[in-house]
Amino acid sequence: MAKEHHYIDFDEYIRQGEPSQREAAYAWSTAIGLQAVDGLTTSEYLNDLARRNIEGELTMDQVDTLLDSYYESKTAREAHDDDKNEADKASRNIKKILSVKTVDFTANGFISLHRRIFEGVFKHAGQLRDYDITKKEWVLEGDTVNYLNWEDLRRALDYDIKQEREFSYKGLAPDDLITHIASFVSGLWQIHAFGEGNTRTTAVFTIQYLRSIGFDVENDLFAKHSWYFRNALVRANYKNAVKGIDYSPIYLERFFRNLLLGEQWDLRNRYLHVHPTEEWSVQPNLAEPKSSGQTPEQVPEQVPEQVHDLLHTNNPLVIELIKVLGHEELSISQLMEKTGLKHRPNFIEYHLNPAISEGFVRLLYSDTPRHPRQKYLLTAKGILLYKEIMAQP
Repeated sequence: MAKEHHYIDFDEYIRQGEPSQREAAYAWSTAIGLQAVDGLTTSEYLNDLARRNIEGELTMDQVDTLLDSYYESKTAREAHDDDKNEADKASRNIKKILSVKTVDFTANGFISLHRRIFEGVFKHAGQLRDYDITKKEWVLEGDTVNYLNWEDLRRALDYDIKQEREFSYKGLAPDDLITHIASFVSGLWQIHAFGEGNTRTTAVFTIQYLRSIGFDVENDLFAKHSWYFRNALVRANYKNAVKGIDYSPIYLERFFRNLLLGEQWDLRNRYLHVHPTEEWSVQPNLAEPKSSGQTPEQVPEQVPEQVHDLLHTNNPLVIELIKVLGHEELSISQLMEKTGLKHRPNFIEYHLNPAISEGFVRLLYSDTPRHPRQKYLLTAKGILLYKEIMAQP
């Protein structure tokens, strides 16, 4: 009898599920998708546990118990058992981490994150490597990135994260913002602080950090394109003067342009090869119409999805709310009083919800939306826009 395959349609939950289901599906899809960066796939057993957790049948504590019992009770070893064990437990751990909207943005926090992801998986979880490494890469035709020597790992982590913590995004154009974020993430990954699990740790840390400064990164890009993300990091950190190859951060920047600006670059790995075939030599933006030999007047007008400026909004009602909120923490009734509005449903639909969905406003008690003392305040992104608005003559 054929073994049932427990396929999870994460997109279905994310599009049509209840809020709790959407949040769980996003975290699970990202956690499971990230295993591809090391060529791993999760077991059907873990996939079924994830589905039951999304549907509310199992709590995460129950998932923990069942998954650990599953591997402890296995008597017959199967091919790739170790790989499945690593993928399952790392996915479980990442899901729990992504379900909490906090980040310890320090070198200690980064190291601790590795421990939390690979607890029960690697004996060296949360330990900096004490040896130098090289890795043969397909996109580099077997060559390797020059990773940082092991003696300088902690110093480099401290420096990079401190520099980013002190960096101001105020007044940055979207292109410059993307370039800066890609540069920070690329540099953090190039340190390669651990013996294994560097890309997964960097990805989760990046998601946490971007959330903490006000960006909405709850989509499936890391889940569906984790292997591209890793290869883009490789290309951003590879230079070979003899072969005429320079650092190429453009591929990583295009990943972040899709993630943060809503652009539609075709994120397939063959574009990243150092010597791509002619067919894969130009990475297209799928939002742009393909050339058909027609004159501009003959090409039908195509309207891609709106690409919004990360730090701005075209919605005057959102701008009004940002100006009213400022540096305060206010309840809905206080916000309505300040804006002079009387109809609560309209205020929530046309002012508050768009400001939250665009990442400018957040809930004080984010884990308890109906908290009796709920208040609203600006995110880091909202504060940046507020300061820019108030600085205008």
